[in-house]
Amino acid sequence: MANPFFNAMGGNQPNMMQMVQQLKANPAQFLMQTKYKIPQNMMNDPNAMVNYLVSSGQVSQEAYNRVYNMARQFGSK
Repeated sequence: MANPFFNAMGGNQPNMMQMVQQLKANPAQFLMQTKYKIPQNMMNDPNAMVNYLVSSGQVSQEAYNRVYNMARQFGSK
């Protein structure tokens, strides 16, 4: 099964630690580099961005749960 997140990043499996650092440093810029569309007024609110992605159907609840659980395993909060 192809990973839609990796597909959004150009189809190559990226360096996960580099991606995590980019995401932490600037979530809005990181997401703008993907296929995801987020309203400008949410760019400074990570919770609003996640809620919007799930509620708009751009990210499934199942995909969110997998990523959330992976982040917890890596020690992210």
